Amino acid sequence: MASDLSNIFKDELSNTLEQLLSKNSQVDSVSKLVSENFDSTQLVECNVKFDLKGISSSVLFYIPTLTATKFEYLMLGGMGDLKEHIDDEITDAVNEIISNICGSFCTSVNAQGLPDIGALKSEVKNASIVEGSILTSKNNAFEFIISLENEKLPIIIAFDEFILPFFSSITGVVSSTDTETKAPQVLPSNPVHSSSSVSSSVQVPKNLELLYNVKLKLSVRLGTKVVLLKDILRWDVGEIIELEQMVNEPLEILVNGVKIGEGEAVIVEGKFGLKIKKIGNEELRLNQIGL
Repeated sequence: MASDLSNIFKDELSNTLEQLLSKNSQVDSVSKLVSENFDSTQLVECNVKFDLKGISSSVLFYIPTLTATKFEYLMLGGMGDLKEHIDDEITDAVNEIISNICGSFCTSVNAQGLPDIGALKSEVKNASIVEGSILTSKNNAFEFIISLENEKLPIIIAFDEFILPFFSSITGVVSSTDTETKAPQVLPSNPVHSSSSVSSSVQVPKNLELLYNVKLKLSVRLGTKVVLLKDILRWDVGEIIELEQMVNEPLEILVNGVKIGEGEAVIVEGKFGLKIKKIGNEELRLNQIGL
């Protein structure tokens, strides 16, 4: 039976929205989509490709006008007027939010070391404005009601046939996967490994030593924020830019621009350092950076 990623996904969905929008967030309910409810509204469609075990799967996110306008408004700090219609700026903001949700979801799944998932990766292929009537053709679509403090906002997610069983608690689809042809691997309760202690189950390429001296760029991401061009042009020395990252949240560890883990800032002999709090095993890290 395929691993059920439903709870991980709902947790990362609400957690990421809370971080980006600075509002308490949770998934109130999930139900089969009634497409007629959205016939008269526009939506932002984000096409996200997920790669797992060498197979690509597609998940479509549909963000209705009510939700999309609120997302962009909160990402900009709740300044100005709440827009009534979706425009390119709102589409870009939604694209950034969905990208962050999927990235956090992949990181959490990968930390579990699930044998039938492998190194899960995501990529937002495109984001565009569509009419609500497009939902009538989506058979495996579900409506998520997000509680954002005192507001209830809908998000619609359509899964393709391949990835459906991995969200069985949401979709109700349960099936065996082709990858489960042997007894499941027994994994340690804590999937984090140090560089000096790697599980014997990790299959590292024998010729990897040839790449040991390849230089890779390590960076730490303090936080992100979507800003308008007009704001950037107004910046001057002394300007303070408020990021979406909360001070008590972990920092993202990037290698060549790819997130491989999370950590916290420390001081090492008068210099900034990073203490790793979450990271995948050696095989996972190699896959994430494309080696």
